[in-house]
Amino acid sequence: MKKTLTLFCLLMLVLVQAPAQVRRTIAVLGDSYSTFQGFIPEGNAIWYYSPANKQQTDVERVEQTWWWQVIKQGGYKMGMINAYSGATICNTGYDDADFSDRSFVTRCRNLGNPDIILICGATNDSWAGVKMGEYQYGDWRRADLYYFRPAMAKMLNDIRLYYPNVDVYFILNSQLKDDINKSVDEICRHYDVPVIKLKDIDKKSGHPSIKGMKSFAEQVLKAIK
Repeated sequence: MKKTLTLFCLLMLVLVQAPAQVRRTIAVLGDSYSTFQGFIPEGNAIWYYSPANKQQTDVERVEQTWWWQVIKQGGYKMGMINAYSGATICNTGYDDADFSDRSFVTRCRNLGNPDIILICGATNDSWAGVKMGEYQYGDWRRADLYYFRPAMAKMLNDIRLYYPNVDVYFILNSQLKDDINKSVDEICRHYDVPVIKLKDIDKKSGHPSIKGMKSFAEQVLKAIK
């Protein structure tokens, strides 16, 4: 009996001293698909508002966004949601405008202290018809970053450099140009970044609806879990 009590006390001591499971923190680097009013850095352009612009979307609560659902359902903690509507990965935007103030390659160092980084981009690069450039994995000059491939590589290089031991995933939208898709695959392979390819996302005005956000979240959760 005394031996049994001693073992029980030792077991209880181990259980009390065992550290609680730490929830991993997710950060998002994105464009309009990942915006929501009040949850992104001040000054960043927004697509999803509360209340919603019904002509644009039916999404009007943050709980309906893909990333909120991933964080909630996956048991994660919310980190930086650095999303900017209309942003391209490279420094070239629509109508050949300079987007270096909002590009992914500029914002990629401002993601807080995450355990997981989800990058959802390249949609605006495809829609804006930016120039692709050559595959380039070093010695970047400012002029190089106005082309998609060098900017994509520099972004992933910087993320790997500034966020060591962090899990990184690239989320690729459906219905983008072949050059964009192939380039994302090639560059992500070089940096050992898994690509989550979205399929059958319901959209309104080119952006995920409530139904689309749910499917979006399910596909991401399946990939990162």
